[in-house]
Amino acid sequence: MTFTENGKALLLLKPRGFCAGVVRAIDIVRIALEAFGPPIYVRKEIVHNRYVVEELQAKGAVFVDSVQEVPEGERVIYSAHGVSPEVREASERRRLRVIDATCPLVTKVHVEAVRFARDNYSIILIGHRDHDEVIGTMGEAPAVTQVISSPEEVEQLTVPDPERVAYTTQTTLSLEETKDVIAALRRRFPSIHGPAAQDICYATENRQVAVKQVAGGADLLLVVGSENSSNSNRLVEVARKQGTPAYLIENYRAIRGEWLEGIRTVALTAGASAPECLVQEAVSFLTQSGFSDLQEVEVMPENVRFGLPPEIVEAISPATTAAE
Repeated sequence: MTFTENGKALLLLKPRGFCAGVVRAIDIVRIALEAFGPPIYVRKEIVHNRYVVEELQAKGAVFVDSVQEVPEGERVIYSAHGVSPEVREASERRRLRVIDATCPLVTKVHVEAVRFARDNYSIILIGHRDHDEVIGTMGEAPAVTQVISSPEEVEQLTVPDPERVAYTTQTTLSLEETKDVIAALRRRFPSIHGPAAQDICYATENRQVAVKQVAGGADLLLVVGSENSSNSNRLVEVARKQGTPAYLIENYRAIRGEWLEGIRTVALTAGASAPECLVQEAVSFLTQSGFSDLQEVEVMPENVRFGLPPEIVEAISPATTAAE
């Protein structure tokens, strides 16, 4: 580690911030507003970040908790966290014009749940019960799905046939904690089936790996993200398990002076739904606070991109054609 004269360094982790699913979801709302004009209704927060939601509200997006709040026949966008079949059916009854911004990696988990239910498996969904993503996934097969979040809960599970049990997970969990829950499930149900590839998304994993690699060399870790962002909270937990004090901050204004007392090295990262502008504001604040030795630490490259849904592709096609 190289220090400046005052011995204070700022480690800016990479990858950080927006993942491909978040970029896609935000782009969908922005393009819909430009192509169709406001209001565009969005069920739940498009992603779990207050700054992003307020910015889109200012452009004409109307965020609602239920599709019942959307006037009949209007356009509604489903958030990146996905929805249950019940929500889709309610949209059809109201003749809503749906644009689905569900992250493709969340859709993957939904497909797994449908397949396991079709094959008569009891499904154990590892995740946080009140999270929008878990609520949507569980809705695919509520009669056969149980939600757990810890190894201790495994012993309390009851299933009709211990030989026909499968598990899926929320995409934004802690890698280590999820591994412990899966190990407990395998001990309890030796024949348990799981997804062909892990459900925890690449961005969640990459950001946690970056924190693990850097936390040991830092005196403090700050994570830019909203309180209701699951993956952001997991980053804080990962650092604390490494023995590094860590805090979740909505923006630079949340940084408390006492956190920085006696600190020589601060590491800074951001959850997958936090915009880079908030990170840069935190960088400016910290450098002005004496952490002037800025070092970007890239742990791994990240170049994932997801395509847009057909409704959005069709909406921008005329503009693309005209430009040509």
